[in-house]
Amino acid sequence: MAAPSSPPPDSTPPDNTPSGSTLPGSTLPDSSPTSSTPSGSATPSGSTGSAWAPLAARAFRALWLAQFASNLGTWVQSVGAQWLLLDHGPTVVALVQTAGTLPVFLFALPAGVLADLADRKRLLVWAQLGMTVVAALLAVATFTGGMTPGLLLTLTFLLGCGSALVGPAWQAIQPELVPREQLKQASALGAVNMNIARAVGPALGGLLVSLAGVGWTFALNAASFVVILVALQLWRRPPQARPNETEREHAVAAVRAGVRYLRHAPGIRRILFRSMLFVPAASALWALLPTISAQVLHLDSSGYGLMLGALGIGAVAGALGLPAAAQRVSGTAMLMISGAVFAAVTAVLPLCPNGLVAAFPLVLAGAAWIGVLSTLNAAMQLTLAGWVRARGLAFYLVVFMGGQAFGAAIWGVVAGYAGLTITMFVAAGLLVLGAMTGWWWPLYDGGNLDRSVASGWADPSLVLELRPTDGPVLVQIEYRVPDDRVDDFTQAMTVVERSRRRTGATSWGLHRDIADPELFLETFQVPSWSEHLAQHHSRYTGADHDVLDRARRLAEGEPTVRHALAAPSPPG
Repeated sequence: MAAPSSPPPDSTPPDNTPSGSTLPGSTLPDSSPTSSTPSGSATPSGSTGSAWAPLAARAFRALWLAQFASNLGTWVQSVGAQWLLLDHGPTVVALVQTAGTLPVFLFALPAGVLADLADRKRLLVWAQLGMTVVAALLAVATFTGGMTPGLLLTLTFLLGCGSALVGPAWQAIQPELVPREQLKQASALGAVNMNIARAVGPALGGLLVSLAGVGWTFALNAASFVVILVALQLWRRPPQARPNETEREHAVAAVRAGVRYLRHAPGIRRILFRSMLFVPAASALWALLPTISAQVLHLDSSGYGLMLGALGIGAVAGALGLPAAAQRVSGTAMLMISGAVFAAVTAVLPLCPNGLVAAFPLVLAGAAWIGVLSTLNAAMQLTLAGWVRARGLAFYLVVFMGGQAFGAAIWGVVAGYAGLTITMFVAAGLLVLGAMTGWWWPLYDGGNLDRSVASGWADPSLVLELRPTDGPVLVQIEYRVPDDRVDDFTQAMTVVERSRRRTGATSWGLHRDIADPELFLETFQVPSWSEHLAQHHSRYTGADHDVLDRARRLAEGEPTVRHALAAPSPPG
């Protein structure tokens, strides 16, 4: 029996999915006439099927190479930090991963809001500067003999805070670097980047620890941040359109808008759910691999680096094969197959007699890991609207990195009590169960959603002079619907409701006039005048326009629109 594909769109497709949509990650051009080739990118007319296509874009290529230097430094430091704590037991070793990933869980959402409101390039530069300083402190403390487990975990946590700031902004600039139809390949190349670094970095880290000491791993990481700082300074980002002052979002309102978007975007929620079913259980392998390498496989730091290198080689191979695999299997099938493979490796690893035997299943695990990450990441990039992209990716990072942080801590404690073999068997069982749920909860289709900003929603006419903070705003729209189209119209309006709520409505209703049954009244309320103007402009996408247009075609004539503010309270 074939693995399930994404469910076919019905009359109320989630997330505005139009009929005939394809799988997340499909290479479809943006059909909007307002779309354009990003600055410094290759033209879309080139081959979009090649795994290497995004590297033709100068800006993407430069930042990709700089990111490789940073990822290399991160993996070199990871080996040094975990090896430094190896004598303190599996729980403390696992806490290194927790300390590095927990900040993303705690701060990714505020960072996503900041990345949507601030200049993303400037945010990335300041975050990289801070991480350079922290990595330098790690090196100094180690060289001077002042490093303790508590200090190491604290400084690792601070580096994680920098990663939390960088993550949403870095993900959100990807559509500025490559054409939309190459986002799938760009996501896979990001995975290639990380995993080439994983293949080389741990071996280099192990060699540095053996020959020069742990301090040099931290020093190399500090230098790697300088490389990415230089690349960011050389990136000539085109001037970004500044939002109209009346539409500018404030931080608290931006958080609320992001939460509303998530609540009413079933496709995004499903991606996050699939992530929760995989990441916490999969984190057992990453968290306990240092202990398995030392206690089961009897490897030194160089051998542990080679185990991570095997994972990296598998991930690179998986990323290079991903475009071809995506043509043959759905996104859901990719998640199920990859989850099952990762589960098998998790169960087999503590039974391997030596490092040479363990390296072969770890290559498969690396390929499976990248199959999951690339599928979920590309689905998020393609489904999110531009105005909320950094916030949506922040939610994804919260789920993904939070799953790693808490999962690593839990598996470390379980291994301390139950032993490595039982712990890995339990994690493998959870991975199998998570993969099987793809039959019931597959990914939604969303690859060809038009997320470009659309025009066509007429600006409201004003007599009163309004301030951006005035509100709430009540919008009433009258439609005249013939009796034979009523059922189709009310069905179409259920999708319009999700669009209204995603773009700012806090309440919504559809009413039928009892004295004139052909008259329907749509009402919705928006918190402020500035948010309603944002609905008209920056938040109104081609997909939202398609949804509204389908409903309006079922009505006769042009709808009548009225805007009203809450009446002022009486004096006294």
